Amino acid sequence: MNDSFSLDGRAALVTGSSRGIGRAMADGLAAAGARVVYHGHEPERPADLPRNAPYLHADLTDPDAPAALIESAFAAEPGLDVLVSNAGGFFDVPFPEMTPERWARTLALNLSAPYFLIQAFARRRIASGSGGGAVVVTASTNGLQAERDSSAYDTSKGGLVMMTRTLALALAEHGIRVNAVAPGLIRTPLTAPWLDARADLRRHYERSIPLGRVGAEADCAGAAVYLASDAAAYVTGHVLVVDGGLTASQIGPPDGQ
Repeated sequence: MNDSFSLDGRAALVTGSSRGIGRAMADGLAAAGARVVYHGHEPERPADLPRNAPYLHADLTDPDAPAALIESAFAAEPGLDVLVSNAGGFFDVPFPEMTPERWARTLALNLSAPYFLIQAFARRRIASGSGGGAVVVTASTNGLQAERDSSAYDTSKGGLVMMTRTLALALAEHGIRVNAVAPGLIRTPLTAPWLDARADLRRHYERSIPLGRVGAEADCAGAAVYLASDAAAYVTGHVLVVDGGLTASQIGPPDGQ
């Protein structure tokens, strides 16, 4: 491996890393040499986490949780210099049925929590005098292209795209880079049930994705490693799309062609 891609000597907090894309990203950072602090909503530590890796639990819809989680992560790894803000959720119903509670829950977890996680992380890095660091945000192709019956989620992910850019400007003078990964359709514990229940729907997506397959969680890991590493030392404010080419195309060909 080129040394610029190595994360040896680095320490990272990955939120929402008990499973899914966050788990794949966390494991990818660890494989690249980083010491990783895992996080999940569940109080119980997942049995299959690396034995010596710290695990923190927090409900990030609580306004006080982001700052508290960062403090706990620095207590576990005082040299923490990478933050992967991945935790998020989907609570949508069709727009006419959306309630203030669902809307608020979506924005609290998907947009407010990342904002204040990054703020708390940056404050600690700046106060330490060491400066520098890397932030990777998990956005979504839903932040670039809308999807039916996904109005709150799409709005929150669109906000993450702009947040990535504006915080990259705010933190550049401190040497803290802020970038995002925007996954497309990825098989995760949340998407697998409906992908597996509807073979016709799965085939439709596979035909619509230029690379011909639904993404795997591990497809997002390399993007996170790259953006956290010195290989991306001159990259900030960027949104790296990981979607098999889905957003590169317009309306696909008719069925069977």
